[in-house]
Amino acid sequence: MPVNKSIGLVELSSVAAGFVVTDTMLKAGNVRLLLARSICSGKYMVLIGGETAGVEAAVAAGCEAADGCLIDSFVAPNVHPDVFVALGRTAPVSPDGALGILESFNVATLIVAADAAAKAAPVQLLELRLAMALGGKAFCTLTGDVGAVQAAVAAGRQVIAEAGVLVNAVVISRPHPDVYREVI
Repeated sequence: MPVNKSIGLVELSSVAAGFVVTDTMLKAGNVRLLLARSICSGKYMVLIGGETAGVEAAVAAGCEAADGCLIDSFVAPNVHPDVFVALGRTAPVSPDGALGILESFNVATLIVAADAAAKAAPVQLLELRLAMALGGKAFCTLTGDVGAVQAAVAAGRQVIAEAGVLVNAVVISRPHPDVYREVI
């Protein structure tokens, strides 16, 4: 199984093409499938992880196999390990401290912003929610002490704003416990 250091994403306008691209990507590089599914607006996304060279090869092959259905793609090298954990979060964590939320109009930019946030300050990424029941949008939640969450959210906000897809970015310094129960 490849070590997750980089993330690659291919977004498509066709569900059928999504299956072909997923198969092509998995055969093209020594990568691990992180997520492949239909998303809002009838699109499909394929998210893989692995060593940078394998991810780059797989994304390139996937883009070539898209057959006119490619919307977007990217490779993010040297991704913070918390991004991988937050992508696959299935059980609630015990958040402690401030709550930060980054919200983007697209998946790719949100992943890059979550990585920037995790690298900017000592915070814990809680979840990355990608385009499911969100009209194609994506958001991530994170926690830590107030100053760290503010720094992390500022770093993530900058990434999303520079891409022109910022929906919102907020910090709640002392959230009510019921708010945390609704996070995941």
